[in-house]
Amino acid sequence: MATVTTWTGQDANALRNALRMSVTAFAEHLGAARRTVAKWSSQGEQVLPRADMQAALDTVLSRATPEVRERFEALRTAGTSGAPVGTAQPDSDARTDTGDEGDSGSDGDVRRRLLLGGAAIGIAAVPNVAPLLDALVSPTHSNGAALSFSQFSQAVAAAKVDYQACRYERVLDRLVTLLPSLEAVKSGADGEQRSQVEILTADLYHVVGSVLLKVGDPGMALVAAERSSRAAALSQDPVAIAASARIMTHALMGNNHDAQAVALAGNTAESLDRDTHLASTDAVAVYGALVLRGAIAAARRDDRDTAHAMLDEATRAATRLGYDGNDRWTGFGATNVQLHRVNIALTLGDAGTAIAIARTVPLEKVTLAERKASLFVDVARAYTQWGRYEHGLNALRTAYEVAPEEIRCRPTVQRIAGDLATLTNGSTRTAAVGFAHRAGIRL
Repeated sequence: MATVTTWTGQDANALRNALRMSVTAFAEHLGAARRTVAKWSSQGEQVLPRADMQAALDTVLSRATPEVRERFEALRTAGTSGAPVGTAQPDSDARTDTGDEGDSGSDGDVRRRLLLGGAAIGIAAVPNVAPLLDALVSPTHSNGAALSFSQFSQAVAAAKVDYQACRYERVLDRLVTLLPSLEAVKSGADGEQRSQVEILTADLYHVVGSVLLKVGDPGMALVAAERSSRAAALSQDPVAIAASARIMTHALMGNNHDAQAVALAGNTAESLDRDTHLASTDAVAVYGALVLRGAIAAARRDDRDTAHAMLDEATRAATRLGYDGNDRWTGFGATNVQLHRVNIALTLGDAGTAIAIARTVPLEKVTLAERKASLFVDVARAYTQWGRYEHGLNALRTAYEVAPEEIRCRPTVQRIAGDLATLTNGSTRTAAVGFAHRAGIRL
């Protein structure tokens, strides 16, 4: 019989799916709060249920039918809530819990054949980041092209454009060229140009950190974020300092330091307001985008009050800005706030709310491919949590049409495709497996 030494949120969610229970029904079955079960689903292996819940989960598993135990073990093997089970024990900093609806579908013969044959849901090959890491670790040891200040500025802007268009492989190529040229550009700058070079340097490392987070390397993303922050501080530009805090906040979240991310976002936003009085559109946009990042971090901590307070503050900033723009590469505006409301509702375990909000988003105003793809990925996650797998697959298909590399390159997105291929049956499973193959996701 399948046994679990220490339950994680991922294991608990696998048991819920094996039992074909909704979040609400599973919570009632365990005698737990629905919010607690939703948090297990959203935070996966990073949360450990408290001792009484560990015992309750043991009891439910021990009383399960052989068919349920078979499904549970298969789901854990496939790692449907995160990385495949058996590769590592939960991290030492995994949080202990203190505190999606619908059937998961039949496993069916197709899935049994896959598992018995030694195959399981896998992850597509991410872009080769080794050259970028080499350039990041030892940028002065590479032969970079000699660029003028103007050429360097244009190249950094091009990298930003490519990133927002989800052209990640092209971004990687640009970054590998730009990083080695950095010191030469700095040495050739004088006067006011020095500050501008530091701002561009902060932007450059911001892109490096962002793309590393996309491809699943949060540790090195934190290194890049620190360099962005250092360059922004040297520029002495309050807006640049706040902009670099965005990637630092994101990198902290990528390394599960959500409390520090909330504090950094809030404190830096206050400093930006104090230093600039938000007198420029750049300052307002960066302020709003930073507060939104803090709201997501708060939601990941299940701190609804802070998350919604920050969302409200971002709404005020969007009203003050008065349009949906891309000032300082933020993509900030009222529509962007709506996109974050979708993500935050989903993070808090409110899949139905996330879908309801998503239906109100004016898609014609979401002009950045990265943001539009992220919206449809969130919708796919919400429908999958809710047990509406066919709707989830349709949303994922739309995300792929908007930005193929967003699906092909991101491990977190690929896991949704893996969930759909694992949890569904019949024609929906056939369609999910076919989509995964077309998208380059290995099964």
